[in-house]
Parts: sequence; structure tokens; C-alpha cells
Amino acid sequence: MTDRLDAVFAALADPTRRAILAMLLEDDMAVTDVADPFAMSLAAISKHLAVLSEAGLISREKRGRVIWCKLEPEAMREATVWMRGFGQVDPLDLDDFERFLEQELAERPE
Repeated sequence: MTDRLDAVFAALADPTRRAILAMLLEDDMAVTDVADPFAMSLAAISKHLAVLSEAGLISREKRGRVIWCKLEPEAMREATVWMRGFGQVDPLDLDDFERFLEQELAERPE
């Protein structure tokens, strides 16, 4: 479990990956659609997606010629349960998490 938590927290440490998670809160997205808002190459976005996937935060599925990404909130729940053990974190509320991520994106310099 420690390795999985390490992967989740490492994935969440990057603002680009948090932004991707915020986008996937809305719906599944094709990799190219995930990449659109970012000023980086598709290869760089693919590396971010690989980190998120390895942490269990997203899943990727090939449909025809397109790779789709889907949010997997269970990995976030595991991290929340772990943090709750310290008595400092309320139960995970995905709506609150979405608002937090939207605020982070709004404050991010372009």
C-alpha cells in the first residue's frame, strides 16, 4: 500500500497532472483533447498521463484509433483514508476537490 500511496502523492504533486484530473472530472477525454489546453508536446502530456495511470488515478482505453482517459477516483479515496488516520482530513468530497482544482487552474499563470 505504501508504494501505491507514494505514486498517488507523487502524481498529485505536479500542477499539470492536477489540471488533467480536474478536466477528467467532467467526462472521459481523448488524449488529444487532454493535450489541447497545454503549451507542451503530446509526448510530454503522454508522460503525465503515464504517471497518473501508474498511480491508478486514471485509466486509459483504446477505442478504435483513439486513446481515452477516464478518472479513477478510488485511488484518491485510498489516499484520503490514509490522511484521515492523522485526524486532519474530512472525508473526500469530489465536488470540493473539483472546486479546489478549478481555483488552482484559475490562479495558474498562463
